[in-house]
This record gives sequence, structure tokens and C-alpha cells, in this order.
Amino acid sequence: MSDATSARDPTQTRRSPTQILIGLPETFTYTQARRAGLDHRSLYGLRDAGVVEVLGRGVYRRPDGEAVDPTLAEVAVRAPRATVCLTSALVHHDLTDAIPPMPDLALPRGQRFPVVGGPVAWHAFAITTFDLGRDDLDVGPGLQIGVYDAERTLVDTFRMRHRQGDDEAYEALRRWLRRRESQPSTLLTMAGHFPRSVPPIRQALTVLL
Repeated sequence: MSDATSARDPTQTRRSPTQILIGLPETFTYTQARRAGLDHRSLYGLRDAGVVEVLGRGVYRRPDGEAVDPTLAEVAVRAPRATVCLTSALVHHDLTDAIPPMPDLALPRGQRFPVVGGPVAWHAFAITTFDLGRDDLDVGPGLQIGVYDAERTLVDTFRMRHRQGDDEAYEALRRWLRRRESQPSTLLTMAGHFPRSVPPIRQALTVLL
């Protein structure tokens, strides 16, 4: 037996694709898999065998991983600053019964909208006010995007009512006002960052209060 063979470090034994897979996050990217030591052929072999689920282009999920929305998971990988807004945010805050055909997501104006596998309604919001009222939203283990709070969402719905519709804005505000914790002054403070939204919100508050 050669010295090289007898001195071989047992810790350097090549790991199987399955062993490598166990060490990856529940939802992982092609780049993460390659860095962990899973070569192209092995990864695609696991995919073809149904051992890993394809969530989107270059985004995968382990078989023991928590179920996630594949579109939002892919968005979290490609554009973590994406933020749930408008009708989708109203749904999140239980301020509408509408069922949007696709998630409404905002990115700072000037940032490229990523191409993802599922349908998304992308919106470009001003950079200077983009983070106002933005909270974190978990969309899977280790995956986050943003979601606007109720007050910011109401302001956006009113300022974009020419696209969203007056009825949606008024109904959302009516439902928000029924909540014990709602404070019109807080809503108007948020609206103050978007001056054009102040008059219609004041008018609606006058009618509904």
C-alpha cells in the first residue's frame, strides 16, 4: 500500500449528492448548491428524480422543506427589496375581500423588475419614500420580502385610486376605521409624505367618521 493511500484523510471522503442536499437551506439557489459541492449533473439528476422541487429558474426546494409560494420564494431570492403593496397588501391586512389574480409587488423606481416564473404585477415606487411603512414578511425559511403596513397601504390605494378604483379605497378605509386601534391622525401623518393623497383621504374621513 502506498504512503498516499495509507495517509488518506477519512474526512475527505467524497460526500454523496444526498448528503450535500441535507446541508443546504430548505429553499436554495443553483449558486448555493454549486458552492456546497453539488455539481451541475448531480443537481439536475436530483431534479429529474423528483428529489428536489423546482420553484423557479435556478431556485429549488428540498423534499423536507416547508411549503412556500413559489413565486414569492423566487422573488425573495432575486429581489428581496420587493414589497407587497396595494390590493395584495389590503388582503394581507384583511381590508378587502378582493382576490388579486397575481401579487402586487413594488420595487424602488429605477430598479429592474426581475423575471420570475409566476405572474407578478410590478409597481415602481419613489426611492425617497419607498421604505415608509415597510415591514418584513417571511415567505419561507430564510426568505424575506417586504409588506407595507395598513396605513401606508391605505395611502397608496388612495393616491393610485385612478388605477385601483374609488370603491376599493373607500371600502378599505371603512374597514380600517372599524378597528379599535385605528387612528386617523396616524393615517394623515403617513399621507403627509404623499401630499396629493391628503385631500381625498380627508374628504373620505369626513364622510365616514
